Amino acid sequence: MGKLLRQQRRGKGSVAYKAPSHRYKSELAFRKFDDGEKSGAVRGEVLRFVDDPARGALLMDIIFEDGSRMHLLAPEGMAKGQEIMSGSSARLGLGSCLPLSKIPEGSMIYNIEMAPGDGGKLVRAPGSYATIVSREKDSVYVKLPSKHTLILQGTCRAQIGVVCGGGRLEKPLLKAGNNFYKKHAQNRKWPVNRGVHMSAYTHPFGGKQHHKGRGSATSRNAPPGRKVGHIAARSTGRKKAHVEEQKLASANK
Repeated sequence: MGKLLRQQRRGKGSVAYKAPSHRYKSELAFRKFDDGEKSGAVRGEVLRFVDDPARGALLMDIIFEDGSRMHLLAPEGMAKGQEIMSGSSARLGLGSCLPLSKIPEGSMIYNIEMAPGDGGKLVRAPGSYATIVSREKDSVYVKLPSKHTLILQGTCRAQIGVVCGGGRLEKPLLKAGNNFYKKHAQNRKWPVNRGVHMSAYTHPFGGKQHHKGRGSATSRNAPPGRKVGHIAARSTGRKKAHVEEQKLASANK
């Protein structure tokens, strides 16, 4: 009898596929939006930088003037001992945390809240940033790295700058051992064999040499054992020449 397929084992949630959250160093959320931040701003100082295995960007270890201490995502250009401010009347500067309504249009921001007080959910990947496009009453239009424009409340907070670590993928790994430790930090499954190299009872694409033996498009409602390949794909394969010509013609119009 064949064993469960890889995607079925991952979905079951066994220990082998869980992230090692006990090694993670921070929950990474903003300060509580208290009276000190609503009416003014709280100053803080960067003590050191922390390399958290939970994410690719470095964290800032910050101590605020009220004695609280926390971690925040570090922007590019930040230095040890630099001042950080958090609040509605905070000074504009790298890493400072302000409501979207207080940040000028065209500014680069990251670690954005989707709802006021959720601690920051959007644009946290290394080297990423969003841009404030415009405002309309209590709403702010934010252009994400995906070019999608999102409408958020003006009371949602964000940090100013670009997330550090943007060039980390440009350095080659050079050997498989480096990739092993990179994946091991977050318990990512590696190495991953292709389905066509497996047996027929192990994977839907298995049992054929260098050939799937069937189409790779899969329904969105397919069962877990079959949900592999191009899931709910609009199209697969090479684009036809006449389709490209029609797109160019419509763009020129």
